[in-house]
Amino acid sequence: MKKIGLFIIGAIAAVTLFANIGSLAVLAVSLVILYYAWKRWMKADTTMKKLFWIAVGIIAFVASASNAPALIAVAAAYVLYVVYKKWNETKQMKPKEMDDPFAHFEKQWAELERSL
Repeated sequence: MKKIGLFIIGAIAAVTLFANIGSLAVLAVSLVILYYAWKRWMKADTTMKKLFWIAVGIIAFVASASNAPALIAVAAAYVLYVVYKKWNETKQMKPKEMDDPFAHFEKQWAELERSL
């Protein structure tokens, strides 16, 4: 039953991720251009160069802002990762207490030492 729920959540996350993969790529490229424009604006020494890099930065910022819904794809990728981790998770069995008489003796000895 748990696997069916994980499968449904994973399928929804995968469809959401693949539906928004294009806008995610454009967001990444526009953020790289915005960062590059900012770095070049910092190094520019003339006013014309600074104006050029400001224009490039504004265009990249508008492109980034228009692709902000691509963050849904990032969230879907994270959900898909969590589903993958849960799917491959193995149950850890709690070690059964053994009926070893010496272990029982050591446990009682430790309790006796604590009481003294």
